[in-house]
Amino acid sequence: MTDETVPSDIPTSRMLSWARNSAIYRLERRMMTEKQLFDAITRKAKEKFEEISAAQLKAIADFAVKFAYDNKVLDDSAYAEISTRSAVRGGKSKRAIAQKLAAKGVSSDKVEAALEEADDLYAAAIFARKRAFGPFRRVELDEKRKAKELSAFARNGFSFDIGRKIFDMSFEDAEEIIFAGRSAAPQHQRS
Repeated sequence: MTDETVPSDIPTSRMLSWARNSAIYRLERRMMTEKQLFDAITRKAKEKFEEISAAQLKAIADFAVKFAYDNKVLDDSAYAEISTRSAVRGGKSKRAIAQKLAAKGVSSDKVEAALEEADDLYAAAIFARKRAFGPFRRVELDEKRKAKELSAFARNGFSFDIGRKIFDMSFEDAEEIIFAGRSAAPQHQRS
């Protein structure tokens, strides 16, 4: 019997080499979380190696993740911070950001740390501007429109208080919040 015919719990050197190259390939193209890399390597390894055992799958995925950490190309904390800044600039609430990061496998303590700097009022103002709500409204306000706008804030993870505050705000005040939020953002990126 050769080691190619009997499934083993130990991955072959060919499998480990493939896992390293596959991790490099994926991480050169986009930032990933540890879970995303682990899942991608596992999924592709099942396709590439026909007789691979579950233990080998886990071992090569763990190897790829460790390789990425050792070479400082995988960092869930940095991923969470960058994703959070981008999402806030896109008008996403802290709650929506937390759910998305959790779904991508970022641990709750790293999500919490990334959200410390996030400003829901700024994000809500961006959201309102994108959707032409509150101070950015271009049509007459009636009860139906009021319900639509306030419920959209809630569905997108903003608290009632924040939604109401933006809804009742003047155009100038909303623009000032957006300008102040933009001015503060680059300072966080430099440090």
